[in-house]
Amino acid sequence: MTRIFALTNHKGGVGKSTSATNIALGIVGILRNANAPNPRVLLIDTDSQAHATLVTTGRNDYGTDDSLYTVLMADRQTASQVLANCIVTSKWDENLHVLPASPLLEQAERELQGTAGAPYRLADPLAKIAPHYAAVVIDTRPSFSLMTEMALISSTDAIVPVEPRYLETVGLLSVIGKINEIREGWRIQNLRVSGLLVTKMDKRVRGHRHLLNELRGHPMLGKLLIGVIPMNEAVSYAHRSHRSIFAYDPKASASKAYAQLVGRLVKHLGGVQ
Repeated sequence: MTRIFALTNHKGGVGKSTSATNIALGIVGILRNANAPNPRVLLIDTDSQAHATLVTTGRNDYGTDDSLYTVLMADRQTASQVLANCIVTSKWDENLHVLPASPLLEQAERELQGTAGAPYRLADPLAKIAPHYAAVVIDTRPSFSLMTEMALISSTDAIVPVEPRYLETVGLLSVIGKINEIREGWRIQNLRVSGLLVTKMDKRVRGHRHLLNELRGHPMLGKLLIGVIPMNEAVSYAHRSHRSIFAYDPKASASKAYAQLVGRLVKHLGGVQ
């Protein structure tokens, strides 16, 4: 079964898009270096702001005929073919493919509210496409909206990026609880919370160090910590230039941290040693 990683949190600005795009590309790179028979990874952007789409494709003008919106509005009998037709090759790597977002996703949520089977409008067609990829990575919007619910229902693994200033136990437990509610409510047995990813970590800030140590010492949350991405200007510069952190500065501390994270995630993919 293809692993599908959803990057999700109800807070904005915590590095979801940056993490989703670099994780997706990082998986491609590791699989290629391992001579895996299928190094292709699909990145799905479910956020109407389309940041992940813009940085990986150089465009943010996808619309009614060539985006996730097109898939969600398609007849369910043909939705998988529509999804395949909407996928584009990223500018980052020929094996990193993208299902683009569109500002029209806001409209799609309004139109689909209350529609029977709406939460499965992504999961059903993706189930037919995902086996063609080694992994799928989904970027979500900063809220537990219908679109985020669709992303989680489609996924096997939820990863929660969080800044050190948002590491309060109550807040993280709330996010995890919401993900578990979606899993139980829709009986998505394959979905699990696979990790907490601390982003924008500045070891010079005492509060950051304190909160990270508290997280590590928590009996449940500590076990979910899968990576710490340091505060690094290279991340912002890479994002602005529409490049991955690996391409912009492979020696940057954030680049090395994302590489370590991706290495851990790839171990979950079948057929990769």
